Amino acid sequence: MAEGILRHVAGDLVEVHSAGSKPAGYVHPKAIAALAEIGLDISTHTSKHMNDFLDRDIATVITVCGNADQACPIYPGQVNRYHWGFDDPAHATGTEEEVMAEFRRVRDQIQLVFGAYAAGLREGLKANV
Repeated sequence: MAEGILRHVAGDLVEVHSAGSKPAGYVHPKAIAALAEIGLDISTHTSKHMNDFLDRDIATVITVCGNADQACPIYPGQVNRYHWGFDDPAHATGTEEEVMAEFRRVRDQIQLVFGAYAAGLREGLKANV
């Protein structure tokens, strides 16, 4: 969900990739459904391992789940590192509707944080013009 939302709010400013320390091998169907509810299609996104990006020029790493900030390597040339520890809705329990509500709650939190992050990027660009 984080990749889809960040691409939506800041994809015109930064190149966005998503990877995990322990990728599931698929994108959770409820994540796809939660983003579809707000008009974002992540149905073609894939689950990738963070080591797949070690040979890339990565300037900023944003970690979003649990101890991902501790598990994530330092990439060559990396300048910025941020951690926003959202709950992982894939671990939610309860009825189908309760689990879906957790996906929506986390989606909405990610939207708020990444929306603010993108706004800060835009302000920074304006200040440098």
